[in-house]
This record gives sequence, C-alpha cells and structure tokens, in this order.
Amino acid sequence: MEIDRTGLAAFLRHRRELLQPEDVGLPRGQRRRTSGLRREEVAALCHMSTDYYARLERERGPQPSEQMIASIAQGLHLSLTERDHLFRLAGHRPPDRGAAGEHISPGLLRIFDRLDDTPAEIVSELGETLRQTPLGIALTGDTTRYTGPARSIGYRWFTDPTYRELYAPADHSQLSRMFASGLRETATLRGPDSRAAHYAGLLLTRSEEFRSLWDKHEVGIRPQHVKRFVHPEVGMMELNCQSLLDPDQSHRLLVYTAPPGTESYDKLGLLAAIGTQTFH
Repeated sequence: MEIDRTGLAAFLRHRRELLQPEDVGLPRGQRRRTSGLRREEVAALCHMSTDYYARLERERGPQPSEQMIASIAQGLHLSLTERDHLFRLAGHRPPDRGAAGEHISPGLLRIFDRLDDTPAEIVSELGETLRQTPLGIALTGDTTRYTGPARSIGYRWFTDPTYRELYAPADHSQLSRMFASGLRETATLRGPDSRAAHYAGLLLTRSEEFRSLWDKHEVGIRPQHVKRFVHPEVGMMELNCQSLLDPDQSHRLLVYTAPPGTESYDKLGLLAAIGTQTFH
C-alpha cells in the first residue's frame, strides 16, 4: 500500500479541528482562536514533536511508521473504524481487532481523561496497563513501563517477589489464586495460540506456586471490591475498586476511591501531594 499524503493530511486536520480541549482532558484557557485543538496539543497527546506532526498535516516528511500511526489514532481519540482508515491512508495494513488490540475506545478515554484527581488505570484482559492517571502512578508506580510478558500483572506477581510489596501480605494467597484463575479462563477463551496460553506456559516453567495453583483448575476467583495497597510513604490504604468494561476490546477502566472521612481518604490526599517522587 502507498501513502495517500493528501488524504492523510486532510483527515488529520479534520479530526484535530473536531476535537475540543475538554474532549481530551485539557483546559480550554483564554484567547483560544483555533477551531478545535492546536497542533502542539495534538502532538503532545500523540507523544511526538510538534514539527513532526505539523509536517504530516502539510503533506511532508517521511512515511510514518505503524507505531506512529497507532499513537496518532489514540491521541486523536479515533474509533476503531477511523483508526483503520488512518492506517490505510498512511500506507499500512490496519492492526487486528479484538481482545489482543491495545487501541482504547474514545468513550473509555473520555472518562479516563476526567480522572486526574483519582487513581485510575486502563488495563487489558491480561492485566497489561495501557494508561494511568498521575495519581495512579503515585499509587503503584508507572506500570506502563514494563515490556514483554512482564507487562501482565499476573506474570509479574509470580516472577517478581518485590512487586507483591505493594499489596497487603494477608491478601497474597487470594491474589495468587485470582491471577492463576484469571489466566486459565483467558487462555481457554482465547485458545492455545493466544498470549494468555503462552504466558501460562512460561509461568509453569518458572513458578512452583503457579504450577501448584494451575493444577487445581480453579476458575471464577474474582477480585475483592476493596483492595489493600501498601505504599512506601503513606502506608496501608483500603481503596474501593470500581470497574468499567469495554466489551469490544476487553479493556477495563479501574478507578480507586476511598469514602470521605476515612483514614484512607486522607492518605489519598497526602499521596496527591507526594506525587511520584517515591517511585523515581
């Protein structure tokens, strides 16, 4: 496929002009003359330089890579159909759709973008963190930084003992059962060639605890509504976890809150002040 520079530039300009700052969690500010978002705002959302993005809108520059197009599609809050169209304009075959995809739906992103004052994250069905709010990073560290199988929280749970320090010791046994159960359900659902099945095979060779739990064939072990985190600075926090599912992509938005007036509520406020400095 060849790149359609004129079509690509026109599509990007049109999508940018349709988006408003509040659509992507940005303040509107004063003296805004631009119709829609500014180029520099879109570039920041897409994690690229303003110059690079501007050249695409001006029909210039090299052909963008698939990774760049995926980033632009996410930054512009495109639907799956719009994402696929963007890939074709850029001369690439669109990625496969379904549970293995990492493109977050615009509706889920619109909710996520309004949660700056709350610990929240968007995760895949394998527990891979796709997005975190700043307070979410302050709570658990930046879990988007992992690569390979370690992107999955279940895989980290059985292969990285230090990761368990974030959770109350009394909950470790139940969490182990939940992660093993969840991986078995997903591997069965997606089939023997899926990433879930691959991760299970890796864990069977690397974790005696996982092998023991896998042999029990447990399914249906669900997370507790209250999760107990152990933060290195503020200590134990009991947080309610609300979950919103996007069935098309099997992504979940997880939001962590504490009832006002509780010790955990006060600690969340302290955590907001501390920020991510502990994990740096």
